[in-house]
Amino acid sequence: MAEQRQDKGALISETRRRFEAEYLPDKSDKYDSRDVERLQQDDKWVENYLIWRHDVVDDALKMIDESFQWRKEYTVNDLSESVLPKWLFEIGALFLHGYDKEGYKLFWFKVKHHTRDPKQQLDKKKLVAFWLEHYAKRDHGKPLTVVFDMAETGISHIDLDFVRFIVNCFTDYYPNFLTKIVIFEMPWIMNAAFKIVKGWLGPDAISMLKFTNKNDVQEYISAEYLPPHMGGTDSFKYSYPPLVDDDFQTPLCENGPITSEDEHESKEEIDADTKETGELNEAQNLNQKKMNSIEQISKSEETDKTEVKPKNAKKALTTFKGPLLHISPAEELYFGSKETGEKKCLIVLTNVTKNVVAFKVRTTAPEKYRVKPSNSSCEPGTSLDIIVSLHGGFAASLQDRFLIMAAEMDQSSGGAVPELTQFWKEVPRTKVMEHRLRCHVIESSKPSSLTLKDNAFNIPAKTNEDLHIQLTHLLQINKRLEEQMNRCLWFQQLSVVLSLLSVTVAAFCFYLAYAQRS
Repeated sequence: MAEQRQDKGALISETRRRFEAEYLPDKSDKYDSRDVERLQQDDKWVENYLIWRHDVVDDALKMIDESFQWRKEYTVNDLSESVLPKWLFEIGALFLHGYDKEGYKLFWFKVKHHTRDPKQQLDKKKLVAFWLEHYAKRDHGKPLTVVFDMAETGISHIDLDFVRFIVNCFTDYYPNFLTKIVIFEMPWIMNAAFKIVKGWLGPDAISMLKFTNKNDVQEYISAEYLPPHMGGTDSFKYSYPPLVDDDFQTPLCENGPITSEDEHESKEEIDADTKETGELNEAQNLNQKKMNSIEQISKSEETDKTEVKPKNAKKALTTFKGPLLHISPAEELYFGSKETGEKKCLIVLTNVTKNVVAFKVRTTAPEKYRVKPSNSSCEPGTSLDIIVSLHGGFAASLQDRFLIMAAEMDQSSGGAVPELTQFWKEVPRTKVMEHRLRCHVIESSKPSSLTLKDNAFNIPAKTNEDLHIQLTHLLQINKRLEEQMNRCLWFQQLSVVLSLLSVTVAAFCFYLAYAQRS
């Protein structure tokens, strides 16, 4: 692992050095200076270009060059709601909502709401760029899943130029940003069009195409994030304004004591982890020591074999460094499965400003989680623990998300709940820092003998190679069916021609017979 990180670091350094030497001198006027600066500072961004081009630096540099020119042409860094026409957001053809079964965000394209109009094409393309950039900055470049909902569509909705733009965004402009393209109920009349789309995707991305219908779409997206016409139970209705987000809601037990059927267990675990007894000052003193040791814990964890997470895996090991708060962990909250029984996680907030920072925590599954505190404030230079616990018999899932919102308060502002409520109503959205966390479920740690026992059922595990073989087989079957359909159509056309010829010959014979009699 250490050697791989060193190799990746060397590739990143080489990519930056060559970009500065080979591209920047001649094309600096074609790039946005903000993108160039980000390339020098954001290792993950450079790494994504390398991943998407199989660690071939030459190919990664070409992609960086093309994407940077495109970003400046479309003014991607300056796209906002105020720049684009309001009606584009109101029709609801494009939006982000929900997650697939692997926990990736869903980018919806409601094809029936799209109409082909050359005059509107540029604005619609900028809308795509706006959504992708909005998500990339908000969730730090995490990949997403594209859903083409083609229900109730026909030939009038085909717009290959617009579809090609969307495909190019993922293949050429946003590296390592696509997990799959789910196409729902594609009309047969569009088969020819999507053969062209496959050519645009290239061999690596073709396997990402998933053609589905109501019977099998839940292989990729669970019913809770599918609308009723796709066989799901999601009652979400798109509307604008405001801009559609993850529908984060206030969790249970806001700022209150944990009082449930698992109260005894909760009290024991909280005492063991944070010694939190309601005295905030005492907790903050302990937290300061805890934050100082996070770096040491992180280093020791790297040297250990961590195939199985320990029970205290919920302790923060990584840190997101925001302008107002440092948040640990940086990306994921680790919960146990029903077998492991790990039901609590710890979030540590550290105020890095000179003023009081108000914060609140929201979640996409408020019925499942209790957060204490979920709406409070953090004094300058201090740390504060947030306990996130699963309620009752619920289990965490990869689709669950948490949103931490923070804003700097004036010295005159109070920290009590009534003052905070009023503060959140008045604070401008531009001054609010947001950070999102996803859930990670730790599978039960069982001895290796159980793995052997599971394999005794002779149920083969499906690898990527198996799935690829099955996909190739299905494509071959589909090709044979298309060939048979083409032959049937040809015979049908031939039959029609022969029938018309027979009718013509018969009519001519009748004419000759009639002429001879007369």
